[in-house]
Amino acid sequence: MFTPVHADFFNAPTLELSRNLLGQILVHELPEGVVAGRIVETEAYMGAEDRAAHSFGNRRTKRTEIMFGKPGLVYTYQMHTHTLVNVVAGPEETPRAILIRAVEPVEGIELMRERRGKHMPMKQWTSGPGKLTKAMAINMDYYGHYFTEKPLYIAQGNPVESVSVGPRIGIGNSLDAVHYPYRFWESENPFVSKFR
Repeated sequence: MFTPVHADFFNAPTLELSRNLLGQILVHELPEGVVAGRIVETEAYMGAEDRAAHSFGNRRTKRTEIMFGKPGLVYTYQMHTHTLVNVVAGPEETPRAILIRAVEPVEGIELMRERRGKHMPMKQWTSGPGKLTKAMAINMDYYGHYFTEKPLYIAQGNPVESVSVGPRIGIGNSLDAVHYPYRFWESENPFVSKFR
């Protein structure tokens, strides 16, 4: 039903890949069924020269180690009580990553409803990076997994017609990096996270 993208898909410059991810499908094949969401919002983190990136200044720690790997690897990390999921980007040893910020549910709606709460409106299920991992049961176990391999993969979708570009969200202490236009989203999509 869903076909993982080819490894070559990830071999694009980071900002281009961040835009190209829009419209692709994030798929998680679970024992109880498949959950999938169309990617509608991403944020690029440009590594050594980007103050907002975990790998700013080529910082190499247990957490950031995977960012130095090949593009298309999964970089998960914990923020408060949430797991956030990222696509490693850029050539090896260039520690860049793209945060998947929001998806639009396309498969496994009932499974997502159970995880996010029966009374929550659907457009709040996956409209943020911690929300979508909860809805799709993505956890830290996927750190270092490869996004072309099941059970968690990015599948071919359709390119997005209208893309908006702007500053990233929630990086208030990163000086000039606050203003970099590294966030991409499908214009007018109701599942895009709210900019506060």
